[in-house]
Amino acid sequence: PRKFKIAITGCANDRAAIKVHDIGLVVVQNAAGETGFEFWVGGGLGRTPVIGKCINPFVAKRDLLSYSEAVLRVYNMLGRRDNMYKARIKILVNETGVEEFTRLVNEEWAEIREGYLELPEEEVQRIRDFFAPPAYESLEADPPEFMEKLDADPAFADWAHANLAPHKVSGYAIVNLSLKPIGGIPGDVTDSQMEAVAALADQFSFGEIRATHEQNLTLPHVAQKDLYALWEALQALELATPNVGLVSDIIACPGLDYCALANARSIPVAQMISERFADLKRQHDVGPLKIKISGCINACGHHHVGHIGILGVDKKGTEFYQITLGGSAEEDAAVGQILGPAFGYDEVTDAVENIVNTYLKLREGPGETFLQMVRRTGVTPFKEALYETA
Repeated sequence: PRKFKIAITGCANDRAAIKVHDIGLVVVQNAAGETGFEFWVGGGLGRTPVIGKCINPFVAKRDLLSYSEAVLRVYNMLGRRDNMYKARIKILVNETGVEEFTRLVNEEWAEIREGYLELPEEEVQRIRDFFAPPAYESLEADPPEFMEKLDADPAFADWAHANLAPHKVSGYAIVNLSLKPIGGIPGDVTDSQMEAVAALADQFSFGEIRATHEQNLTLPHVAQKDLYALWEALQALELATPNVGLVSDIIACPGLDYCALANARSIPVAQMISERFADLKRQHDVGPLKIKISGCINACGHHHVGHIGILGVDKKGTEFYQITLGGSAEEDAAVGQILGPAFGYDEVTDAVENIVNTYLKLREGPGETFLQMVRRTGVTPFKEALYETA
């Protein structure tokens, strides 16, 4: 394979964009309570965006390597070698058909299933021990010191509302660190900030830091009683922006400022949109909204699967930006629909604001998210509002 990308998510809510990878795995349980993997193949973005196909609803843990090997063997035997742009498994699945591709995989798998690729239990146990849970304390959920700070400090409450996620262990929380300050470079972090985050991870999160594909960081095991102290430390580091999942939490590739492949700038566009929606009250009114920006067709910013996707293109040496609506990288994965003619660099921020205002005007109340409305109405009302005033 020219390149091959694998993603895994451990829960029903897809946090790893598994349906737009060459192989996507969802950890599931069958009717007998056994753990295995729902197996997806043939997803991808770039110049040919495709949502993957499920070829096996349950692959047992012992069979994961052999089944994956069977997929790779079929791809290696039949994949395109005449055109590097078509040398991807998504092209093979499309040209072969998912039913025939599945048959070929199962046929190959039958030949290798009982061989050396069966996962040895002792190796599984070694890996399991390496990822053993930390030494959690026995803590009460929602302790008084946490709840009191929520009531007393509105800024802390805003951060907690946007940047915390529930933890499976009582008394703990998952903390998402936004790397998207208003007007900042999405995903950018300095060496001194990272050194400080490492120290905070040692102090508050058993030494664990995780990077997300949405260009943020996560401290996965923080006691609720320590959240206020952590938030104060993050504020001092300028890492406490309370915007995870909101309109200013933008994904952007490096774009023309850094990348030799890019056709247009991505970072300044993200900065302008972030500044346009700087008001936190307005962001909460808009609600969940994922904007993703790529500076070229390679789609490193995942623009195809943004609720609002922005693709930079070059027209005779001038930057323009094509807008798509309705994409998603989660369990309801979808490729966004192109609205119409592209916008100039000085027009794209106004275009995004027009789209957001159209949503606020036509939604069926605050409970209807942007993506829900796009799927209910289609892109027509957005297109009409955008191009009649453009």
